[in-house]
Amino acid sequence: MAKVPAAAVAASGLVGGYGIARWTKKRPLGGVALAAAGSVAAYEWNRQGGAYVAAFAGSHPLAKKVGAWPAVFAVAGGVAAASWAVTRRSA
Repeated sequence: MAKVPAAAVAASGLVGGYGIARWTKKRPLGGVALAAAGSVAAYEWNRQGGAYVAAFAGSHPLAKKVGAWPAVFAVAGGVAAASWAVTRRSA
């Protein structure tokens, strides 16, 4: 079975979690997707999983300045880049 990079899991979890919450109008459902992806990514990162939570929290004030989707894509890209750098270095 192919291993999915933690960077892809983290970015898709942020985008997917927000999308699910937005389209279903059920924030807890989006939170489930966000938490699931975060758990998978954190498993790969070991101690580096805090970047995911920080990005989630940081997306909220950023959204007030640039809009919801641009903020989600910005933090997803940032987490993906950080995850790639962390997992590449440890590989």
